[in-house]
Amino acid sequence: MGIVEEAHNVKILGSGEQTVVLAHGFGTDQSVWKHLVPHLVDDYKIILFDNMGAGTTNPDYFDFERYSSLEGYAYDVIAILEDLKIPGCIYVGHSVSAMIGVIASIARPDLFTKLVTVSASPRYLNDSDYYGGFEQEDLDQLFEAMSSNYKAWCSGFAPLVVGGDMDSVAIQEFSRTLFNMRPDIALSVLQIIFLSDLRHLLARVTVPCHIIQSMKDLAVPVVVSEYLHQHLGGESIVEVMSTEGHLPQLSSPDVVIPVMLRHIRHDIVV
Repeated sequence: MGIVEEAHNVKILGSGEQTVVLAHGFGTDQSVWKHLVPHLVDDYKIILFDNMGAGTTNPDYFDFERYSSLEGYAYDVIAILEDLKIPGCIYVGHSVSAMIGVIASIARPDLFTKLVTVSASPRYLNDSDYYGGFEQEDLDQLFEAMSSNYKAWCSGFAPLVVGGDMDSVAIQEFSRTLFNMRPDIALSVLQIIFLSDLRHLLARVTVPCHIIQSMKDLAVPVVVSEYLHQHLGGESIVEVMSTEGHLPQLSSPDVVIPVMLRHIRHDIVV
């Protein structure tokens, strides 16, 4: 295994002809896909990895300059695919990793046959003609709370983002992976995510995109999925599920897994 794969804890499962790459969002690691993997492993080659900065990666490898924008993460994805000599993959990206996939697919469309995005947003801040769900004041308070007491912030943030029952396994799981992050890295990563604006890139996407979204998501208003659909350069399709929360693959697997499998297995019919 090369340095890139080792740094990102790359795991390869299954032996199908088609490759599915599973990319996790902020505050989680590859374990967020535990309900999906068993349904894919017989038919596909699956690549799992951890984004740099996740609690499962070595914090010494986290380069604050490289990861001062989402491009650094996109180059990591490209490096993993190149190292493993993957000719074209179905890329499933959750939250920020959906947009990382967007950036990577613009740079190297040959590496992707399609993108499947879960809870994706090109911009979180509201704008004059755009509703992202947050005002700058909201984010300032969020970052301040993170800085002052990370553990307390995690305890409050996890239930809000996951939604549903306060004692749910999904909230406990997200709290665990969130708390595993080094606080200064977590703050830096979340600031990059929440302050990014990738709307200008959407028209340059040529790879087909399957957009999956919860009906109710504190981090991503449902109108954002329609915005993506209208502004992506390639073919796209939207499916809004009757789920709550930003991590539906963890909190509502019974609803989400069949939807994800359908989008992974079937292409957009034009």
